[in-house]
Amino acid sequence: MNSLIETPTPQGAEAPVSSTSAEAAVSSTTPAASAPEEPRDLAAMLSDIDRLAELAEGWSDEQRIAAEARVRAVDALNAEALRRMIRALREVPGMAPALKQAAADEVVYAVLRRHGILKPSLHERVEAALDSIRPMLASHGGDVEVVNIEPPVVEVRFLGACDGCPASALTFYSGVKKAIKENVPEIEEIKQVKGLAAGKGDAKDTVYFTSPFASYEKEGWTLAAQLRDVPDGFTKIVEVEGQSILLSRFGDRVTCFANACAHMGMTMDSGEIADGIITCPYHGFQYALESGECLTAPEVQLQPHGVRVIGDRIEVQLTA
Repeated sequence: MNSLIETPTPQGAEAPVSSTSAEAAVSSTTPAASAPEEPRDLAAMLSDIDRLAELAEGWSDEQRIAAEARVRAVDALNAEALRRMIRALREVPGMAPALKQAAADEVVYAVLRRHGILKPSLHERVEAALDSIRPMLASHGGDVEVVNIEPPVVEVRFLGACDGCPASALTFYSGVKKAIKENVPEIEEIKQVKGLAAGKGDAKDTVYFTSPFASYEKEGWTLAAQLRDVPDGFTKIVEVEGQSILLSRFGDRVTCFANACAHMGMTMDSGEIADGIITCPYHGFQYALESGECLTAPEVQLQPHGVRVIGDRIEVQLTA
């Protein structure tokens, strides 16, 4: 059978690469006939395919279309053969565990995934969801990684500039949680695990204070207050679109959180505020108004809202 990655030049078309260079590329990816075959890992074989694909970079559209059509046809043949083989083997008593074990091999798994015979794993789908927001995180020097998946719970951790950033709460709610819930609906709870920068005294000197999601979102901003109405070091409780929020000013920055204790959801209108910390008047839970972090129970935090200052206008964007 012809090779899956063979890409012949259409009849009558001039070959875009010399036979010497093509032979060199093929020979570098094909074990010698006399040499004993040794298992090769997936990364090495994918690297071989990439090198062969580079041969077609200078081809015309007609040549590339013909080569791609050939690959699709061979793919379809291989996929159908694999499906028929798996269906037949499933009927053999005791064969199911062996098929499952075979699918755990990285090369077998990659081929079955390519042909759509196996669906992407839960971990792959979570990673794909996070990939959709990683460019935004990277624009602020940050990233996010999966720490643990035990359905229906996923634990994630921020990396780089996002780790320890006071704006990470907004990034977590509007970015990470939204992406995972929209793309992996069977995940019901997303938890943020503290990163390596937690507790570092100089963390604020090396991170951004504005969530990338507050910068990228263009719609849904509402005037909440005038900057002059929130003096430095003060907190103002205002209502926006029927929701009570906490606006706090720290120098040239303003933070915005829902006016609701993460413990039982009660408002904190009459709570004591001192040194940037608000205390819930009902059960004594304390929160840092600069980051939303709960000092009483670190596993919870105030729900953040998007906030930006334009001139003398403090505008907010309410999160779900």
